[in-house]
Amino acid sequence: MRFAVIDNSREWTEPARQTGRAAQVPIVVEDVEAEARRRLRSVRLNEWRTREFITGQPMPEEVRHFALQVEFAANAISRLSPIPADFDSDVYWPRALDF
Repeated sequence: MRFAVIDNSREWTEPARQTGRAAQVPIVVEDVEAEARRRLRSVRLNEWRTREFITGQPMPEEVRHFALQVEFAANAISRLSPIPADFDSDVYWPRALDF
């Protein structure tokens, strides 16, 4: 506790406690989009797309399906109000591929 004088009156106040990310900064849609991009980078989606463009050989269906699932999850999480503080938890996202 700390003692503070406010408008010539005495009052005991508790310092504001901030725990975790949610108390510090509100979570915005850009945070969710950044997490989606991170998950897509983990399966090297851009490399698969480049390979498909250059060679004409389609990317594996598992990669394409995973990318769609991540996009769907990001859209769904972005629509929540408020966005949960643990939005980057694996609970909200599809399981990563094993390559």
